[in-house]
Amino acid sequence: MTAAPQQDLQLQRRLQQDSIQLAGKVIYLNPFLYWRRFDANTDRWLREPGQLDEEQVQANRLRFYPELEWELLSEEDRVIKDGAVEMFLKSLDLIGTFNPELTPGQLLEVERKMAVTKKRAFERWVAKALKRRLQQEVSERRRFDRERLLRDWSEWMLLPVTRQALLPFSALLVLAVGGGWWWGSQQFCRQQIVQPPVQTSSR
Repeated sequence: MTAAPQQDLQLQRRLQQDSIQLAGKVIYLNPFLYWRRFDANTDRWLREPGQLDEEQVQANRLRFYPELEWELLSEEDRVIKDGAVEMFLKSLDLIGTFNPELTPGQLLEVERKMAVTKKRAFERWVAKALKRRLQQEVSERRRFDRERLLRDWSEWMLLPVTRQALLPFSALLVLAVGGGWWWGSQQFCRQQIVQPPVQTSSR
């Protein structure tokens, strides 16, 4: 099989996972396929985990993960799967908004196919989003610490007591630099007497 047909086959499989056909209409299961139709606030709401109430997410855990024992999950796995539950709820909300003609039975079909095909994709998306958020928080904390350090130093340098304490030190530093320069110039300019080599006469 050549590269082009293989890519087409992969694209078809992806589209089959990202869509379902109901009543002659294609319904997209991937919420990001609706991005051209919603505004920046909706985009941020969809992309950032933690936008829904924790009680709402917990109440729908078994709806999308009936096979899991949530008490046995590690903290990291629980956070990721809670984020995936949130993605399911947000996606169903968007699908219902952009396809208002869907009946409750059709929405249930959409939900069932999403639970089968989108679970891993949502978990990967949430894990990446949480990692980006952690990196951003670390970067913001470092920037804040740098700014606070510079501000503290600036305030300390402006204190009258600090200026009075630094004045003698600055004078000593100037004297030390000047003395070092003078001593180095004396050593450089000093003439050194070089004894000529002793030549031995050959017989």
